[in-house]
Amino acid sequence: RSVYDDQPNAHQRFMEKLDACIRNHDREIEKMCNFHHQGFVDAITELLKVRADAEKLKVQVTDTNRRLQDAGKEVIAQTEEIIRCRVQQRNITTVVEKLQLCLPVLEMYSKLKEQMNVKRYYSALKTMEQLENLYLPRVSQYRFCQIMIENLPKLREEIKEISMSDLKDFLESIRKHSDRIGETAMKQAQQQKTFSTALQKQNNVNYGRNVHLGRSRILESKNEITLKRTFEEDDEHEEEILTAQDLVDFSPVYRCLHIYSVLGDGEIFENYYRKQRRKQARLVLQPQSSMHETVEGYRRYFSQIVGFFVVEDHILHVTQGLVTRTYTDELWNMALSKIIAVLRTHSSYCSDPDLVLELKNLIVVFADTLQGYGFPVNRLFDLLFEIRDQYNETLLKKWSGLFRDIFEADNYSPIPVANEEEYKIVTSKFPFQDPELDKQSFPKKLPMSQSVPQIYIQVKEFIYASLKFSESLHRSSTEIDDMLRKSTNLLLTRTLSSCLQNLIKKPHIGLTELVQIIINTTHLEQACKYLEDFISNITNISQVTVHTARLYGLSTFKDARHAAEGEIYTKLNQKIDEFIQIADYDWTMSESNGRASGYLMDLINFLRSTFQVFTHLPGKVAQTACMSACQHLSTSLMQMLLDSELKQISMGAIQQFNLDVIQCELFASSEPVPGFQGDTLQLAFIDLRQVRHYLLSDCFPFRIVFLTPLCPLLFYSSRMRDSSKKNNIFAQFRKNDRDKQKLIETVVKQLRSLVNGMSQHT
Repeated sequence: RSVYDDQPNAHQRFMEKLDACIRNHDREIEKMCNFHHQGFVDAITELLKVRADAEKLKVQVTDTNRRLQDAGKEVIAQTEEIIRCRVQQRNITTVVEKLQLCLPVLEMYSKLKEQMNVKRYYSALKTMEQLENLYLPRVSQYRFCQIMIENLPKLREEIKEISMSDLKDFLESIRKHSDRIGETAMKQAQQQKTFSTALQKQNNVNYGRNVHLGRSRILESKNEITLKRTFEEDDEHEEEILTAQDLVDFSPVYRCLHIYSVLGDGEIFENYYRKQRRKQARLVLQPQSSMHETVEGYRRYFSQIVGFFVVEDHILHVTQGLVTRTYTDELWNMALSKIIAVLRTHSSYCSDPDLVLELKNLIVVFADTLQGYGFPVNRLFDLLFEIRDQYNETLLKKWSGLFRDIFEADNYSPIPVANEEEYKIVTSKFPFQDPELDKQSFPKKLPMSQSVPQIYIQVKEFIYASLKFSESLHRSSTEIDDMLRKSTNLLLTRTLSSCLQNLIKKPHIGLTELVQIIINTTHLEQACKYLEDFISNITNISQVTVHTARLYGLSTFKDARHAAEGEIYTKLNQKIDEFIQIADYDWTMSESNGRASGYLMDLINFLRSTFQVFTHLPGKVAQTACMSACQHLSTSLMQMLLDSELKQISMGAIQQFNLDVIQCELFASSEPVPGFQGDTLQLAFIDLRQVRHYLLSDCFPFRIVFLTPLCPLLFYSSRMRDSSKKNNIFAQFRKNDRDKQKLIETVVKQLRSLVNGMSQHT
């Protein structure tokens, strides 16, 4: 614009300059062309060369274009197809949009069906609630939704029926598995108690370490071993012990409770459950008729009850309101009354102490188990004290048989010991001490028979057996000590005493056996203090305690010994009577045989040999037996003269009788039993001596004397009266019974008058 507007002739000048610039550029182009000419020539040459290729290319392009046109027809067809597909796609999109509204409903309904199939009824109810409140209202215009709405109430009823059926199956299942559940719970309680006991012993050892350091180390080591074994046993059985949840599937009751709660029928379900469980409780508490025969019957009974209440306790803690503590306490009190009544009845049939002990152990485990679950069990421990008395009775019956067997098997002869080893074996069983016997060389004999150490061992075994029942009763050592002493006293004063009394009175027990029984009771009496020490060592209760009872063995063995002594006197007299019965006096014989009668010599020899056996008896017993035998012999001989059938006596018979009396006096003077003072034993025959002197005196000058029974009685009575004035042996008798002495004098006067009257008549 400046070229056209500013100056005149500017356009011309501009064109000139432009031409000059063009020429300059042409020169430069020419230079450049000259520079690139060879290249241009080469390029033209190349173009000429590719000309043929270009023609070929043109042909190919033409062919390609033709084929592309042909292919375009298919594209047009495909395009039309695409248009049709897009219409379908639009329709599909519409359908998808509608299905997206229905799909959650269908998914929820499918989920509902699946939950019904896998028995997830509580979740199914929740799904129904979501369907009704959230999903079905969105698509309620569809017919399938109406069908679903109509089916939901039916499904609820079906769920209700199925859950109730499952509950019934659950109740049947726990009824069947109650014994296993109870057995498992009792095992766990027993293991826990064992662990606690071992731990308590360990603590006691640690507590006493400062007081008795040396002794405590030993006990600590032992208790550590016991505790370690307990831990190992617990580890071994830990995997085997199952809980109630492992044995029974509680899901049906949870499920049914939730279902009924959701449906608003929770109270109906609770009432039904409690009613059914009460019925099952009555069935569980009903024992079998043969339960008392085996321990398995009691174990099954207790296991079922424990299983029942373990289930109830589990239901109490994992559910809210299905069962309450008040309900379980009421159920337990009802069950406890029934259990105590059943145990009282069936335990009374038990005659085996081992079975009673097993029953006690089961009751203790039963009580400890239920106490661990919070149930009061004091009444069960009170019942155990009643069963304890029965247990003691069965023990007494059992030990009565043992004592009888020991007495039957005893040979009633001193125990021979050939060497020190045998002596130690005997003394290890029975606390025998005799310094004089220890000084003797082997072989030697111990004074007691084999039954003594056996009886002593059995008494200790009885104490152990009685102690077994006292264990685990949660009683103090003082009470256990008192129970042991009372039961041992019953054994000694009733069972052993009765066995001894029956043994003494048996016909086959002779004088030798009776002597040995007296010796045996003496040693058993001396061993009573060792039994008291034995009980004290078991219970750790000192005998100096004020409330400690004493054993009555001293009086028991004294009574048995007195009975044996009385039986010795009786059997001696019976033996004397047997010899007297074979006496065959010829009361009309003209002359005597010149020696004592044969029966009397045999009798005296028997008495000598018998009194030799009495050397081991206490001196007073042997002396009393000897005096009793001599007095009975004197009385028996006197009875011959007092026989009512005796009508006449010849002088020869009197002389023969005199020889027999002399032989009796010689026997008495020979001191068959040492310890008599002076002529004390001979005084037993003083009446016979006086009668003999009277018959041989001048008062009877005739060779044949006719007598009535009153005459010998007169002689005997008058001589007894006269001798009582001189004889010291009857001094105490004369002082204590003067009235009887006066009566004897009166009778003598009357007899004398009768005899005088009869003599005048003759």
